[in-house]
Amino acid sequence: MVPHRILRVGLLRSVSMPRACLLQSTPACFRRIPCLNPSSPQKRPSRLPKNDWQLCVGVFDIAAKEKRAVELEATSTDANLWSDPQRAQGVMRELSQLKQIVGDFSALVRRIDDTRALVDLAEEANDQSTANEADIECLAISKDLVNVERELMFSGAHDRSDAILTVQTGSGGMDAQDWAEMLYRMYLRWAESHDFKVSEIDFTAGEGAGIKSATIGIKGDKVFGFLRGERGTHRLVRFSPFNAGNTRETSFARVEVYPDLQDTEIDIEINMADLEIETHRSRGAGGQNVQKNESAIRIKHLPTGLVVTCQDQRSQTQNRERALSILKSRLQDLDDQKRDNELRKLKGEQLDADFGSQIRNYVLQPYQLVKDLRTDVERTDPANVLNGDLDIFMETYLKHFSR
Repeated sequence: MVPHRILRVGLLRSVSMPRACLLQSTPACFRRIPCLNPSSPQKRPSRLPKNDWQLCVGVFDIAAKEKRAVELEATSTDANLWSDPQRAQGVMRELSQLKQIVGDFSALVRRIDDTRALVDLAEEANDQSTANEADIECLAISKDLVNVERELMFSGAHDRSDAILTVQTGSGGMDAQDWAEMLYRMYLRWAESHDFKVSEIDFTAGEGAGIKSATIGIKGDKVFGFLRGERGTHRLVRFSPFNAGNTRETSFARVEVYPDLQDTEIDIEINMADLEIETHRSRGAGGQNVQKNESAIRIKHLPTGLVVTCQDQRSQTQNRERALSILKSRLQDLDDQKRDNELRKLKGEQLDADFGSQIRNYVLQPYQLVKDLRTDVERTDPANVLNGDLDIFMETYLKHFSR
């Protein structure tokens, strides 16, 4: 008789899986079926409950991606497209990404269909060799399915871009400044754990402790996709180390994340008359020469109120160029968010009341708990979270809110 262990793939055979919800079946579709009694007649595995499949629907829409790829394919053949090189590059980049996603998904569907047939053959012929082959392929599909699912989470226009992250102190005085520095260190360690390259763009120390604000650039594969769910207000509850009574205090810090885009990826034009530009002394690289000269740049975009500060380059000209590049990226991200919100409204989806609303609580005392208020993910080891162990929060957010 075929070993019961191959029945891990039984659900692949017995359930007719809609393409749009195939990915969300992992790991449910690969969970091990209870052992069958060898002395009893062989039974076919039970179907996956319908409710489980209903939970799978609506997160990753392959049909929509296929439709979008067809539209972009048609656009790419339009001779007028190439009169605008920036737009043409954007179209071809998106088309390439969609083709890769749809192609990987389709290949996985074919493998699952083949494995279903292999399981049926093993059961009908009572063939041990075929059963072993099906079992091995099932495990391989399970791993590849998780990888494809991860890729589909990064469906935003700039999810594969580098990112710029800013931490700003909120209400809470010196405790809040210390909290902002803890968050800053947390993201540095997260980036380090993934071998991403980090550069300091701006840093303002706090008075007495911590920081007032800090901005870093993070380079690596899909950095913005990972980090875009981190923007918002982070709340800390602990016994304060900064007052004699050691009372329980609540502190807030704000995290901003936006893609670090190249000029070819930006559709925003900046009117220089809308900018207020100031210079000041830098604490960044460059040694005594930087400290003597006002090389750091602060740019305020008057129509939106956005402020960018840059002091990581050695000259005022370089800092000015970098600050303008960051400002363009922020304006592009702001424009993308507005379009996304309008699209979600048209779809009838509920929008957050505020972009900067509170997203996560970190309780250190009197008990220990980190809870994401959007996804309800909880961790009882805040020390590890603050040491950069954030992937579970990021990936769960992407699964819930991927576009």
